[in-house]
Amino acid sequence: MSGPIHPARLRRAGAAACAALLFVALAQGTAAGTDPPTPTTPPSSPTAPPSSSASGDKGLGGLDPRITAIMRKPEYRNAQWGLLQTDPDTGRVVHSLFPEQFFIPGSTAKLLSVSGPWQTLGAGHRFVTPVYAVGERDGATLTGDLDLVAQGDLTMGGRTRPDGTVAYTDLDHTYANDFPGATLTPENPLAGIDRLARQVRDAGITRVDGDVIVDSRLFLPDPELVPTPTPLIINDNLIDLMTTPGDRAGADAELDWRPKVAPYRVSSTVKTVAAGKPTAVTVTATDGGTRIRLTGTIAADAEPLLRTSPIGDPAAFGRVALIEALERAGVHVTADPSGPNPVARLPRDYDGRPRVAAYTSPPYAQYAKLILKVSHNLGANLGICLLAVTADSNQCPAGFPVLAGFLDRAGVDREQAQLMDGRGGNPADRATPQVLVQMLTYWQHGPDARMFREALPVLGVDGLLAENCRNCPARGKVFAKTGAAVGGDALNDRLAVGAITIAGYLDKGDGRFDTFYAGVNGASTPGADPTEVLSIANDLALIAAYLQESSAP
Repeated sequence: MSGPIHPARLRRAGAAACAALLFVALAQGTAAGTDPPTPTTPPSSPTAPPSSSASGDKGLGGLDPRITAIMRKPEYRNAQWGLLQTDPDTGRVVHSLFPEQFFIPGSTAKLLSVSGPWQTLGAGHRFVTPVYAVGERDGATLTGDLDLVAQGDLTMGGRTRPDGTVAYTDLDHTYANDFPGATLTPENPLAGIDRLARQVRDAGITRVDGDVIVDSRLFLPDPELVPTPTPLIINDNLIDLMTTPGDRAGADAELDWRPKVAPYRVSSTVKTVAAGKPTAVTVTATDGGTRIRLTGTIAADAEPLLRTSPIGDPAAFGRVALIEALERAGVHVTADPSGPNPVARLPRDYDGRPRVAAYTSPPYAQYAKLILKVSHNLGANLGICLLAVTADSNQCPAGFPVLAGFLDRAGVDREQAQLMDGRGGNPADRATPQVLVQMLTYWQHGPDARMFREALPVLGVDGLLAENCRNCPARGKVFAKTGAAVGGDALNDRLAVGAITIAGYLDKGDGRFDTFYAGVNGASTPGADPTEVLSIANDLALIAAYLQESSAP
């Protein structure tokens, strides 16, 4: 049994796990990387899964015995299973277990919250972030301000590859403080800001006798959405901190960080310790997040360790970033870069104001792929705010009626879902297996069917399913969103696994893709070690694999 549970630590870990299923986290050397075992006869157990005689349940008689064996494990004796598999072409139910019962969805809720913006904005929608010259122009000098009007662009070029696609890693940097193994994409997080600055110079402006202002009036940040979206987002509103061990025990660890924007300052006292010794790095931030300090140790044989620190004021950060980029591009700004973002100087509108720069994003479908592959919480919550904007509102909660209208038009019974955010992390969030399968079925009958399917993590290949089933027959044949909700059980010194879920498509061959959901609510781990959750996560991946491998009853 591990040491006592620390409630604060569990709250932090639980919040992260609520959004990203732990399939890939800590995967090296854990159950998450295992392959399906040889089929066995289900062991006898007094905790068999619920009878198929329950209301609305049918088709369990032909369930793969390997799945039944998983459901009968002791760790699930007090848990509730849900299962639904259908043929979307015929509507035939292949397997069903409590399809209309509410379950904690975790990040499978993103199937709903991402579908809404995808279809409302359009797969090809691009965010165009302009910069206007507000003032008088005399040759190369602008007497007045440059106003960057934020448009809710999720990455502002910070992940955009040369071919226009959006880069991601299997375990995203937004999870770096919760799980080891998070990595960075190679793209410059200031790429969009740099491009805007060069365009201003190309427009003939070399001096601004005035200020640079970020106009964030598109929508108001809503603290009920965690993480909280903002109209201007640079590097996911995070500072990346990469610690690398020194060349010997006792040496200072090396530190690199990005994006480097004043007035942010980063220092480190992390020391290298002998190989095999613990790595423990703590990040603290003061002065509104602008002074960041790293302390602790890193083992000499450890891989570089990524941590992040939040950007306290994204608009002020973006203002300074643009001023510095303008200086690099040859445009001098007389305003103090370290000053506040002077929103009181903003005009009522920009009618008649010359647009001197604009950054155009990749299509929204690329952002949706990022959100679904890595379970990007900020992007999922941002979608709710963007839906509000389509309703001419700057209040993010106004996005929920827009999402509701889309679900109605899509034939999805939205009363079988309860959502208070886009990420699936609010304690009130619930969804039935049926509503998620309805959403998946909707996509199968539209022109973006393949695009949506391939935006999901692929079993054994990428995203949060990259490390599961890498050598099993179902590898590459399950396309699915994963979800989790994990908290602490201080009473029993273990973890309370509120939910582990998975939903998506099973490639059954000959162009047939069955829709499916599998989930368990109310499981427990033997102890308080977070890695023990991985065995439950792996069980759900195996159930998906067995569903793909099995013939229909």
